[in-house]
Amino acid sequence: MGWAEFTAAFAVFFLSHSVPVRPPVKARIVAHAGQRGFALGYSVLSLAVLVWVIGAAGRAPFVPVWDRAPWQPHVTLTLMLAACLILGLAVARPNPFSLGGARNNRFNAARPGLVRYMRHPLLVALALWGVGHLIPNGDLAHVILFGGFAAFALAGGRLIDRRKRREMGADWHRVREAVTAAPLWTRPANWGGALLRLGLGAGLYAALIVLHPVVFGVAPLG
Repeated sequence: MGWAEFTAAFAVFFLSHSVPVRPPVKARIVAHAGQRGFALGYSVLSLAVLVWVIGAAGRAPFVPVWDRAPWQPHVTLTLMLAACLILGLAVARPNPFSLGGARNNRFNAARPGLVRYMRHPLLVALALWGVGHLIPNGDLAHVILFGGFAAFALAGGRLIDRRKRREMGADWHRVREAVTAAPLWTRPANWGGALLRLGLGAGLYAALIVLHPVVFGVAPLG
């Protein structure tokens, strides 16, 4: 039953992250629940399925692939800090290229912020999370789980680029060229907002460390 549950949870995870965001499906949901209702429902669904699939991986038969080493948790903690800070800076910020963008009409290609370095910051955060958890979890179920998340994040960027190019037409290339031409570093338009977002990212990191033993039964700090 362990492998059956893990397979089912893994399949539901990918279906729940691909079907609802397809334009025809999303349009129907938004028409009935509104944009906020869609965002809230999608977030709750994603979190619930994520908890399920991680729990199912822990209940799957243990098949070792590589041994655990003392240095591995330190890599996880470092990559997770980076992932949380990226999330803090990227969520609900204007980004016409990718997921999580809000008020995209206010996006300033001359001051693109994090988008200057990565078009898909949420997917980068997911990839960092996947790789960070893959390294210390060397059994087959977790290798499939976290390796699959990292691969999903890497492949997802190309799929989103393809869809956004269709939606934006020539504007996609024009805005991308303007972002590429922007300086590698520009002062944030609002230092207070940037520091607040970094603080929220750090707070998320601390909350994950505290809640991880309660939700997943593993203490990140050993």
